[in-house]
Amino acid sequence: MSQNRSSVTAAASILAARRTSNEQGPRLPESCRPLDTDTALAIQAAVTAQLGERIGGWKCGMPVQGATVLAPIHAGTIHTASPCAALARTGQVRIEPELAFILGHDLPPRDAPYSTAEVDAAITRTHLALELIDSRYSNPGEADFAENLADGLLNQGLFIGPQVDGEKARMTGAMPISVTLESGEATQLDGRHPNAEPRAPLYWLVEFLRSKGQGLRAGQAVITGSYAGSFDVPAEQEITIRYGELGVLKVRFAPAAPPAPPAPTAPT
Repeated sequence: MSQNRSSVTAAASILAARRTSNEQGPRLPESCRPLDTDTALAIQAAVTAQLGERIGGWKCGMPVQGATVLAPIHAGTIHTASPCAALARTGQVRIEPELAFILGHDLPPRDAPYSTAEVDAAITRTHLALELIDSRYSNPGEADFAENLADGLLNQGLFIGPQVDGEKARMTGAMPISVTLESGEATQLDGRHPNAEPRAPLYWLVEFLRSKGQGLRAGQAVITGSYAGSFDVPAEQEITIRYGELGVLKVRFAPAAPPAPPAPTAPT
C-alpha cells in the first residue's frame, strides 16, 4: 500500500458517512484518493470496520486488464424477503441479475492453494439473486477505477431469491432473461455471464483472498457477474424475472429514499 494510514481512514470516513446517510457526493479529495489497488482494498476494509458491519458476502469478477474486481457485501444489506428495502433514485432501483453461491463451510487462509473441487464442495446452495447497485459518488463515471473499487464497485446490497439446481446453474453461461413489471411491461434480454463458467470468479476470489491471508466464511454469498448488465426497475411494483430454465425470482422494492434537500433558510 503506497499511501499512509491517515489517508485511508479519511477516505473511509467519507464513504462510510455517505453509506449511513444515503447521500452521494463528489469524488474523494485528492489528498485521500487511492492510487493503487492495495490502497483501494484497504479503504474497503476500513469502511466495513467504521460501519461496524459483518461481511455477509462478496461480489467478484475475473481480473480485467489487470484490474482487481472484488468487494465485500455487508451483511446488513443482504435481503431474502420481499418487499426489499433499496435506495430508489428518481423512483428507480438499479439491479443486476446474478447467481449467488452460498458457502456451507469455511475456506480459511492456508499455505496451500485450494483446488476447484474443494471450492465446489464448500458450496451448499445456489440461488437466483439481484445485486443492488448504487454509488456514493454523484457521478461515478468521473471517478477512476481505484476510487470506485474503494467504494465497493457500486454495490448497494444483494437480494437473494429462490434456490436453484446447482449443477445446472454452474453450466449456464448464457440464458434468456425476461423482466416483467406489475404494470404488464415486459423486456427480453439476451443473458450472458461475463465468463463461460459462472463459478470461475469464485475460484479466483478464494485464491486471491488466500494470498492475502484472508478466507471466506460459512454462510457467505458470492456473486460473480451479471447476466444482463445493469438496468433500472421501478420501486413499489412487483418485478418478475425469469432466468431461462433455472427459475423465477419475484421481488417488490420498498424505496429507502435518499434524504430530501435541506429546506431554504427563511430570511431574517
